[in-house]
Amino acid sequence: MNINNNGLPTIEKAEELLREAELQNIGQWGNHSRNVAFCASKIAEACGMNKEKAYILGLLHDIGRKFGIKHLGHVYDGYKYMLSLGYTQVAKICLTHSFCNQDLSEYIGSFDITPDEQKELEIALDVAVYDDYDRLIQLCDALGAANGIVEIEERMKDVKARYGTYPQKKWDKNIKLKEYFEKLCKHNIYDIIRKWTLQIEVYSYVGRIKWKLLF
Repeated sequence: MNINNNGLPTIEKAEELLREAELQNIGQWGNHSRNVAFCASKIAEACGMNKEKAYILGLLHDIGRKFGIKHLGHVYDGYKYMLSLGYTQVAKICLTHSFCNQDLSEYIGSFDITPDEQKELEIALDVAVYDDYDRLIQLCDALGAANGIVEIEERMKDVKARYGTYPQKKWDKNIKLKEYFEKLCKHNIYDIIRKWTLQIEVYSYVGRIKWKLLF
């Protein structure tokens, strides 16, 4: 089966969806997604959360990038795509992962969707009830770069350099998310992640990904 009864795909289906999406829109976003999934699963495990669920949500948080090089459009596309497949929990993550303060105006990048689509996102975001999985993927989105795991400040500085801005309120919230999960697991987040090395080997065919977790 490709879906469980909680609005999530299986791990195998999630990996398949990501591989298919990479074939449609080649780029570094796929490896970023894998690194987010890796971080999410390890932190979730340390916090007593469901590590498989965290992995799936991290893997598919940017799945809207399947439909082209977009900014806010990838949030909308991912949200609608996952809803269409019945993966409601993933759809929620596609919606919330860029908005740690639950404020659409904080989006970093172009608002490249129609006014009606923007209104739809605003309404959905406004009524969303954030839980620890939303918060976890927001945190891990700030930890997982395309080329590996980085410290939050390094990741935010990179985004600011590329886009020319990074809202201070969003910056501060990401730091608070790190502190929140460290309180939950009673460990430094970086210590948890540094116990593992993520090695990604990208072969000549996009989508044929082999990756190893080395303790």
